[in-house]
Amino acid sequence: MFFKRLFFLATCFVLAGAGNSQLTFKDYFNEQTPLTYLGIDFTEIKLAGFSEEETKDMAEKQFGFINNLIINEDEKKKFNLPEFFHKRKVEKDISFSEEHNFKIEADKVKSAGGDDENRLTPAAVEKLIAGYDFADKEGMGAMIVAESFNRTKEQGTAYIVFIDLTTRKILYSEKFTEKGGGFGVRNFWSRVFYNLLLETDSKYKKWKKENSL
Repeated sequence: MFFKRLFFLATCFVLAGAGNSQLTFKDYFNEQTPLTYLGIDFTEIKLAGFSEEETKDMAEKQFGFINNLIINEDEKKKFNLPEFFHKRKVEKDISFSEEHNFKIEADKVKSAGGDDENRLTPAAVEKLIAGYDFADKEGMGAMIVAESFNRTKEQGTAYIVFIDLTTRKILYSEKFTEKGGGFGVRNFWSRVFYNLLLETDSKYKKWKKENSL
């Protein structure tokens, strides 16, 4: 009886330890690790070359349209998230980024000059993610953190960020500079993120090799 009880307690201890274990970026390459796409955070973006009216339109309408576009187009396989992330299935929940983006004020995102494309440091991204509450979400999350749109250069900069949703720890992040394209404001600037996700797809093998897998 004593040994049975001891075995039971040991099993509970092991399971509890497993439940509290933290993810690493290596887990991204494990098909069993659930991945949730969390959308685009625009709260730290700077817009260069936009008029006051255009800046207001971006802050009040277009950011939300772009964030939802990726979700809607994923259903049509134009933004194929499972293909981009090399997963059979990718959960989608942009409610967290939407909540943060809702607080954006137009005068805060307008560029004041300077090097907007090299303004957001990895430490700043880490602080931004730490400000999220992912509630009872588990597994790994992938979020895009937008840094800049430059109308003159017709390009944007942004980070792809992989997150342990339980601890809010950033497992890996990488910054990309991508061109816009297409007709209409929403389509033009959403191309930046489409190209970023294509880069994420193409980087998969390199990242896997760097993690000795």
